[in-house]
Amino acid sequence: MAKPSILDIPLLESSSVPLSLNQTRFRSALARTDSITKVFKLTVDAIDYHLNVRFKRGEEVRKLVYERALLMDCMLHFAWRQFHWSEHMSLVAVGGYGRGELHPQSDIDLLILTERSDQQHDLDQVQRFLTLLWDIGLNIGHSVRSLSECEVIAGNDITVVTSLIEARLLQGSQALFKKLQMTLSHTNMWPNEAFFVAKVEEQEQRHQKYNHTEYKLEPNVKNAPGGLRDIQTIQWVAKHFFKVSTLSALSGKGFFTEAEYSTLIHGEEFLWKVRYGLHMIAGRPEERLLFDYQRELAQLFGYQDQDGQLAIEQFMHEYYRIVISLRELNDVLLQFLDEAIIKRDENTTAKPINARFKIRDNFIEVAHEKVFEQNPSALLEIFVLAAQIQSITGFRAATIRLIRESRHLIDDDFRNTPANQQLFLELLRSPYRLVSQLRRMKRYGVLGRYLPEFDRIVGQMQHDLFHIYTVDDHTLYVIEMIRRFLLPDASQMFAVVANTAKQLPKIELLYIAGLYHDIGKGRDKDHSILGAIDAEAFCKRHRLSTRQTKLITWLVENHLAMSLTSQKQDLSDPDVIHNFARTVGDQLHLDYLYVLTVADMNATNPDIWNNWRASLLHQLYKETKRALRRGLENPIDREELISETQEAAMDSLLKTSALQQQSIWELWQTAGDDYFLRETSMDIVWHTQEILSQDNPENTLVLISNHTLKGNHTATKIFIRAPSRNNIFAAATTAMDQLNLTIQDARVYSTASGYTMDTFYVLDQAGLPIVNTLDSIHHIRSQILEELKLSDHYSDIIKRRTPRQLKYFSAATRATINNDLT
Repeated sequence: MAKPSILDIPLLESSSVPLSLNQTRFRSALARTDSITKVFKLTVDAIDYHLNVRFKRGEEVRKLVYERALLMDCMLHFAWRQFHWSEHMSLVAVGGYGRGELHPQSDIDLLILTERSDQQHDLDQVQRFLTLLWDIGLNIGHSVRSLSECEVIAGNDITVVTSLIEARLLQGSQALFKKLQMTLSHTNMWPNEAFFVAKVEEQEQRHQKYNHTEYKLEPNVKNAPGGLRDIQTIQWVAKHFFKVSTLSALSGKGFFTEAEYSTLIHGEEFLWKVRYGLHMIAGRPEERLLFDYQRELAQLFGYQDQDGQLAIEQFMHEYYRIVISLRELNDVLLQFLDEAIIKRDENTTAKPINARFKIRDNFIEVAHEKVFEQNPSALLEIFVLAAQIQSITGFRAATIRLIRESRHLIDDDFRNTPANQQLFLELLRSPYRLVSQLRRMKRYGVLGRYLPEFDRIVGQMQHDLFHIYTVDDHTLYVIEMIRRFLLPDASQMFAVVANTAKQLPKIELLYIAGLYHDIGKGRDKDHSILGAIDAEAFCKRHRLSTRQTKLITWLVENHLAMSLTSQKQDLSDPDVIHNFARTVGDQLHLDYLYVLTVADMNATNPDIWNNWRASLLHQLYKETKRALRRGLENPIDREELISETQEAAMDSLLKTSALQQQSIWELWQTAGDDYFLRETSMDIVWHTQEILSQDNPENTLVLISNHTLKGNHTATKIFIRAPSRNNIFAAATTAMDQLNLTIQDARVYSTASGYTMDTFYVLDQAGLPIVNTLDSIHHIRSQILEELKLSDHYSDIIKRRTPRQLKYFSAATRATINNDLT
């Protein structure tokens, strides 16, 4: 960052902390200059320079954020004084700036308050004032309103009233500003209950945009669950209810414990530090932790690669751990306020469940404050009850707080107690809201205490583009997907896998496998093997049978086998099917693995699941099922399979076309065995008819149809037959890319007669087959033919722009050569 030239003029007292403006010299500079804009702008640049230098040196971010706001107060003071205002005008700081907080690129939110809305002279001055602020480079968010307009808008808009209740006067009429404060404090405007409901609903809508998860590969520091807005929501509601101006004023009122206040303040400081650095690096009000900035911030904050973990992964791990603690605190404090505000006048009777717990208004609560101290097993029992009693919708705030304060009781003795082990297994067999209880257990710190191996993956980032969630969040999504397969409407989207899941003898075994399948992530060894070791220890500790233990550990160790086989190997090759059948061994293992694989893929990234991948998995499942029925000692012979395919195609051709058997055999003899192994008899009939019906067989042939893998309509098939020459494949794929088609699979065959035959399975941008209309088919065919004409002129290297996200991930080059001579 270049040192601003304003530093040659000592307008800033840069040696002092906090940084201050030398007001005498600043006034003098304004009086002497021909351009006050330049003086303001250079001073603002100098402020940025000094504060950013101190931030890089590690100075406490809270000081810098408040100091920046104070310095902007000075700038606005002098800017306001450059114009002539009437007595009935006020310059008011609102929003975050109203709280006295200002990050490097945050908007400086201003309200220009007028007595009446028809003060034309002052409105002209407002325009000149705002122009000056924009010219000096300030990010201004402003509104110009009369007192009556503020009253109307604040009464109807929760966002506006929230911004105004944090207002503070900067310049102008103090009497007018006091009128605004009195208007906002009127008892009929946003009473406690209405304000609370509106802010909670606002938070719910915001969380919905982020799929209710704290974890995203590129999270939003401000708005995502557990972010700064969650902290602010707590502050707004609490300050509104308790009628205080700061959270520290709530000390001793029973709203939060000392530990909770510390968590809140520490979390806010960490997120402020991240946000400050983000704004500084991006040079704009960026709130998303994009990959571009994660590396720079990790380096800036002193993280270093070590122990198999990248610096960026360590930084993001800490980020995720902090936001989940803030999300947890947001839960308990808003629940506390709900009980204090919404339910304060309800005189409901608690219904006992047992000696330890009771239900009040469908919320579970402890029978007395020493429940967990006297019976630590109740720390698991409460979640079991919540998963077994359908009417329970949540936990009382005092009970959540007691759980958090008592979780230290979960130690080795607790984990090794048979009664507690049975409670955890009972939870996994429970009928209602299992995943909700597991997520509660994670947020309240119980799951990580009971399963220390799970605690290691809480907030564990997976630095790739394949996984969009952290390991722990992905793990619980896997269990959620398995639960979805059991719902009545699951057959609409997951017909085969849903039916398979419902037939599994013990679904809880699959939950355990799902819980452990990625638990070895973040360690410097094969996570599948490490996970299998941890899963075996869990099974033995929980006294599962030897057969159940072997099934679970096998599923964990082989949880990637089915997806890799379906997507990376040729499913038309009988050897591939036979080898996979040998891996699974029997139908039970195949069924469990199939359900786990589909759940895992859907929980990894919703964008990677489509009809094509579903079809590949289904095909592998069906073919393996047939191989197991036939017996592993009786594999399909390749030659027999080729012969069967050719006979079926020939019979169809002779019955439905006028083609001669001799001409058909002559054409087929030029094709290799792979063609008859990988293509269906139906597609071979289609190709043969079209090739032999051409007027000139040397012409390029492009066929398009929604007949796909094994007759399933899961993708669009594009078949190209052209005389062999350079760059045919490259030209074809380029044309499809230009048509916004995604290639799911490609098969390339060379014939003995000097032709290449390429088969592509493609989907559109929505992950669906092409709409099969004459216009769309004609357009695609003509585009491909035009591109193929250019193939001889292609350069040796085709340069393509690398997408932004891919720049930040390294991938080793991989080449697989199969020289199968059998």
